[in-house]
Amino acid sequence: MTSFSRLALPDALLANLDSLGYHSMTPVQAHALPPALEGQDVLAQAKTGSGKTAAFGLAMLAGLDVANSRVQGLVLCPTRELAEQVGEALRALARQLPNVKVLTLCGGAPFGPQLASLEHGAHIVVGTPGRVEDHLRKGTLVLRYVTTLVLDEADRMLDMGFQAAIDDIVAQTPPRRQTLLFSATYPAEAAQGGLAGFTRGLLHKPCIVKVEDAHDDTTIAQHFYTVADEAARFAALRRLLLHYRPESGVVFCNTKRDTRQVADDLNAAGMQALALNGDLEQKDRERIVVMFANRSVTLLVATDVAARGLDIAGVDAVFNLHIAHELEVHTHRVGRTGRAGKSGVACTLVSDKERYRLLQLSELQGAEYEVEPLPEVSDTRPLVAPMVTLQLGAGKKDKLRPGDILGALTGDDGIAGEQVGKIKVLARSAYVAVERSAAKQALAKLERDQLKGRNVRARRVNG
Repeated sequence: MTSFSRLALPDALLANLDSLGYHSMTPVQAHALPPALEGQDVLAQAKTGSGKTAAFGLAMLAGLDVANSRVQGLVLCPTRELAEQVGEALRALARQLPNVKVLTLCGGAPFGPQLASLEHGAHIVVGTPGRVEDHLRKGTLVLRYVTTLVLDEADRMLDMGFQAAIDDIVAQTPPRRQTLLFSATYPAEAAQGGLAGFTRGLLHKPCIVKVEDAHDDTTIAQHFYTVADEAARFAALRRLLLHYRPESGVVFCNTKRDTRQVADDLNAAGMQALALNGDLEQKDRERIVVMFANRSVTLLVATDVAARGLDIAGVDAVFNLHIAHELEVHTHRVGRTGRAGKSGVACTLVSDKERYRLLQLSELQGAEYEVEPLPEVSDTRPLVAPMVTLQLGAGKKDKLRPGDILGALTGDDGIAGEQVGKIKVLARSAYVAVERSAAKQALAKLERDQLKGRNVRARRVNG
């Protein structure tokens, strides 16, 4: 009953799903896709990692008039990272449909290239509310032909103060459009006047989909460790990292200042860490996310706002320097690990002064949490990431594709294909992960040989 072949999807979409390895629907897809394909509005509770992008993406793509290059689908996301992730996912889902153009409009990126892309037309726009509103104000984006509007992580957009911008954007879409709203919290449980009030004027007789959280005690082991005071907190974090030795771990901090300090201290202690916070420029954020996702850096030290919307598979463990300011955020942090049926570990440091907050968290989650003494450490070797990232000075604008990079690396006197990791091609640059032991040989090969008939700069990225 969960096979995609049961759905009224175009043959090209079904064939592409099969090639992508999508055979069975996740719970949110199984409940949301049938009514969405029938044109019904949908209000769904679904967290990152639940398959919600395919749920709304397939419904949107199935109804596209590809011959019409006007904007027919609009997806609003709270952060640049999530918008870019959604845009990539939609392009992958649409790759066997002819000439479908998905355009991403986010703040932090130059305005000029976005204007040029809009002039050439787009079928689907994925963007953040602020930048979409900017384009509407300048008259460079027209939404009067939109047939499907998607609000992804709607609760987070309201938390970030985007309600006025969303209201302005929705006002410029046709009243008879289809609206698909996805939220990590359920509107009926939200405060009156918040998300619950917001949805009433937005949706018309929606199908309600509520999916239970896929994370539970069977996949994520939560531990709360006692720490004497603030001065002892970093030493305790380092001890936990050496005990658990994750290949991929996220350290959550409550402030941007803490992310910088903790990342610096971890690197000084011989551990590879990068800080992710709202002060970074877009190009630096992209580089950091790529390096963490391709396992070229072991630890990502982040604030909740910076990490929101990142869907990085295979995070072994989460470490909370403090309990989150908002207790509900703790669940989001923990949910970064233990995905897709894999086990994960979540460790939180708690001082005596924070014991009352641990009690509140226990009551909120209906669980009994006790503090434990810090574990003994038997292996003090520093954590070393298995991969290294190489950056190339060419990208999509230069017609560069992942296959071109893989071919260049594995050609004559090159490295083995299994030594090449994730490849990420951006507009003007590209990143490729290679095994640490093969990095020197891979870099020499890229510097020596031509790529697509010309010399391309290549360098090792160190964070």
